[in-house]
Amino acid sequence: MDRIGMLIMPCMIVFILVYGFSKKIDVYASFINGVKEGTRSVMSIFPALFALFMAVGVFRASGLVDVICDFISPVTGFLNIPSELVPFALLRPVSGSGSLAMASDIFKTYGPDSFVGRAVCVMMGSTETTFYTTSVYFAASGTKNIRHTLKCALVADLFSMIISIVVCAVFY
Repeated sequence: MDRIGMLIMPCMIVFILVYGFSKKIDVYASFINGVKEGTRSVMSIFPALFALFMAVGVFRASGLVDVICDFISPVTGFLNIPSELVPFALLRPVSGSGSLAMASDIFKTYGPDSFVGRAVCVMMGSTETTFYTTSVYFAASGTKNIRHTLKCALVADLFSMIISIVVCAVFY
């Protein structure tokens, strides 16, 4: 099985070259044009990504997550939502890597088979890194007015997180 994995890329490259030559396509020129277009895309997306990564860094380092968690803890306590899920739920729409690191910490502390671990797993699978996704796609397309998309996506994330907790509470 390992050999198959090692051979896939070289076989794909050979297939593309043979196919291009059989169709009389200048494969090298096509490759160079693809690199130029990809570089333009990266340069158009980069400012939005840089701003997003800076905002995530400030959000995590400032302690704002703890302040928000303390503020909404009476509501989450009343609804029997574990307090460990609140920081994860706040970080998930903002940062995929940050929420993955937080999920890993939750797994180490409580275990993946705990209620909190299972709820985090379901949340990871049913929510999106909304701010990252919208900033990348809308920056690439040049769209400026994203407020309705952002509202709908955040509502969908909130709904998915609530349903994740309910599903885990019912089935686990």
